[in-house]
Amino acid sequence: MNDNELLYVYAVTRPFSGELPEGVCGLDGRPPRLIEHDGLCAAVSRVPAEEFDAAPLRARLEDLDWLAATARAHEAVIAALAAVTCPVPLRLATVCRDESGVRRLIDSGRARFVPTIERLDGRIEWGVKVYAQAQPPAPEPEAKAASGRDYLRRKLGQRQSRDDTWRRAEALSRALHADLCERAEAGRLHRPQSGQLSGKSGENVLNAAYLVPRERSEEFVAAVRERTPGDECVRVELTGPWAPYSFAGGPDDGQEAQR
Repeated sequence: MNDNELLYVYAVTRPFSGELPEGVCGLDGRPPRLIEHDGLCAAVSRVPAEEFDAAPLRARLEDLDWLAATARAHEAVIAALAAVTCPVPLRLATVCRDESGVRRLIDSGRARFVPTIERLDGRIEWGVKVYAQAQPPAPEPEAKAASGRDYLRRKLGQRQSRDDTWRRAEALSRALHADLCERAEAGRLHRPQSGQLSGKSGENVLNAAYLVPRERSEEFVAAVRERTPGDECVRVELTGPWAPYSFAGGPDDGQEAQR
C-alpha cells in the first residue's frame, strides 16, 4: 500500500470461515479483503486518496452520481457479508490511512461492535413503505365549464379525493406498523422519503424497517402481503432482506419500538 491509497471500511464482523458469494466486488473492482484484529475483523478495499481523503471527499459527496455508485458498491459488499456472517455496517465513506488505522477503528468501536453483533446475529431487516397516490384529475371536456361554480366543484372533488386517499394511507400505515412490530423483534420509523430522491410516484406516508429472525421471514412477508390492499391509490412496498442497517446503531438510536 502506498501514500496515494487509503483503506475504505465497509463493516466490522466476527472472523468467519465461509466464502463471500462469487462475483462480489468492492470499490476497487476486487473482492474485499478482511483485516482481523483481536476477535473481530473489518472488510476493506483500497481506494485512491485523491477521491477519499478528507478535502476531496467533501467535494465528492456533492456529486450525486459518484455518491450513488459508491453507495451501491458499499451495499453490495455488506449484502455479501450478510450472506455468510453478521456484519455491523459502517457509515458510507469510512476510511482509514492504513491497517493500523483499521485496528484502531476496531478497538475504539469494540464496545458497540461486540454487543451489536450478538444482538443482530441470525436476524435480517425488511423495509415496508406505504405510498398515497392521488387519482389523476378527469380529462377536461372540450367545451368550457358552464360557470365558475362547475370549476370550483371539480376542484373541491379533487381535493376531497386526495384527502380521502391520505386518510386511508395513514390509517393503513398505523395498523400495519403496529401489526408488524408485534411480528418483528424491533421496528424503526424513518423519515418519509422524497419522491425526487427515491424516484417513486406518490407521497411516502410510512417508511419503516423491521428486525426479523431469519426463520420467521416467510411469516413476516406473508403478513405484509395479506395487509396489502388492492387499491391503486394506496400502495404498499416491501423491500429486503437486508443486512440490519437500521438497527446497527444500538437499541436507543432513533425511533424504535422493541418488545
